[in-house]
Amino acid sequence: MVECKDKMINFKINDTELSVPKGTTILKAAKEINIDIPTLCYLEGINDIGACRVCVVEIEGMDRCATSCNTEVVEGMNIYTNTQKVRQARRMNVELILSQHNCNCAYCIRSGNCQLQKVANDLGITEIKYDIEIPKKKERAPFPLIRDETKCIKCMRCIQVCDKIQDMHVWDVSGTGARTTIDAAFGRNLNETDCTLCGQCITHCPVGALHEKDEVEKAYDMIAEKGKITVVQMAPAVRVGWSDGLSGMEREFATAKRLVSALKKMGFDYIFDTTFSADLTIMEEGTEFIERFTNKDKYAMPMFTSCCPGWVRMVRGKYPELTDNLSTAKSPQQMFGAVTKTYFAKKLGVDPKDIYCISLMPCLAKKHEASIPNLNDACGDPDVDLSLTVREVDRMIRAEHIDVTKLEEVEFDKPLGVGTGAGVIFGSTGGVMEAALRSAYYLITGENPPVEAFKEIRGMEGWKEAKFNINDLTVRVAIVSGLGNTQKLIRALKDKQVYYDFIEVMACPGGCAGGGGQPFKEGEELAALRNDELYGLDAVNELRFSHENPEIAALYEDFLGKPCGELSHHLLHTNHHDWEMPIY
Repeated sequence: MVECKDKMINFKINDTELSVPKGTTILKAAKEINIDIPTLCYLEGINDIGACRVCVVEIEGMDRCATSCNTEVVEGMNIYTNTQKVRQARRMNVELILSQHNCNCAYCIRSGNCQLQKVANDLGITEIKYDIEIPKKKERAPFPLIRDETKCIKCMRCIQVCDKIQDMHVWDVSGTGARTTIDAAFGRNLNETDCTLCGQCITHCPVGALHEKDEVEKAYDMIAEKGKITVVQMAPAVRVGWSDGLSGMEREFATAKRLVSALKKMGFDYIFDTTFSADLTIMEEGTEFIERFTNKDKYAMPMFTSCCPGWVRMVRGKYPELTDNLSTAKSPQQMFGAVTKTYFAKKLGVDPKDIYCISLMPCLAKKHEASIPNLNDACGDPDVDLSLTVREVDRMIRAEHIDVTKLEEVEFDKPLGVGTGAGVIFGSTGGVMEAALRSAYYLITGENPPVEAFKEIRGMEGWKEAKFNINDLTVRVAIVSGLGNTQKLIRALKDKQVYYDFIEVMACPGGCAGGGGQPFKEGEELAALRNDELYGLDAVNELRFSHENPEIAALYEDFLGKPCGELSHHLLHTNHHDWEMPIY
């Protein structure tokens, strides 16, 4: 007899009767009646190996406590989550973890937002009964992603996210017995791997064992340096993420203009919006796509977007044969830097070498991108001098004791502070493609499409596809986010199972809204919520098409000439063959 998968299981938790579908874990069942069971290693659907044993519960009739994250309920089970036996087991397990953990919390980058710290505090742990044996910190080559083994709790989250979601297999277990830890696979240094710097391992680490290279002090030094002009650009996805790392601030209150206010209080001179250069990217990349699409015999097809440096790193590391398929357009971050140190410097009448261009990005890979040697076309210096994650910006706000609940809205500076709704949705998976199609339609037909004409490519699905008719042309497009989904698409392309003309790739699930440089909240995946907010901002923007941005039109009229012209090609495009992976 075949057992029905939808069979309901009747049992008790803390003497409360409950009925759940067969296959439900104790942890998930407890959540249904608002019983909180602490966890450290657990990630739903990704990591349910019970490694930390913090989620243990007592089951009537069993001698040992069971891990609730991977123990399914059975008919008649009687479960207790708060007995003395459970409390003692949890305390012992957490104390053992702490005995091998660097507990210098006061200057840990995760202090106040650390799951181990929270669990230990909740359990009332004030001392460790066991011998303290902290592993030695390994010296490593400079890299934007930093691993600190003195804080690793061996939860395996980084391995599982990198393997199951991104399919990159950068991390692995290293050592045996008491010397067991996590490190780059195959005994390599991290900067020698194919790591794309997507940062998903950081956003899913429950402690401070993984974090970005902190360059906050470098930003302060730039502000303080006399004779230098600090120019800041704010990426589209920053405006929907920055409040997540600050307490007491409602999402609706945390507008981009209030972040401008905070940045001005810190002492930055000019605050601009990367949506400006997102619109510029559309003009360049859209023009490039039309040229490729109408002359397919001359170019490698399909054309891939190139605005995500994590994706570009993966191409250069794992699929170098696809390099010519990448758009030659620089990312919005790099286009902004090039324009700042040429067009804007000329408007100010200053030497571009006296400008520090600083970007606020939801991304670690942007730190690498800014350091690529051939991205210094404006004046010989790097086009972008410093790239900060959203978490770094939030730390600066706290360090400056800025009361975010009292911030007034301050407008972006001009002329590089004007952006359209098309530029705003760059931060969402599918947003780059939709923005490009809006303007490609205009460039082909001379008319604007209905503004919602391409909305079917929106959504959090990891791999979406569609086809659109523009005049007598049929354009087949695909959108992928997350490198695991990307590699599935690449395999399908190579096997000739699918065919597309234009493909948008974002390394992080959900796009930049779920970027590895965004603030994080334990147990919450915020990309979908942030994406909805970005599309909401697009919907209320007076300008919805990149080609209608008046400052972009002025830039071409006064300086660049035309999209993909001689000057714009020099400043705004690049040769992806000019650097090799791995590199930093």
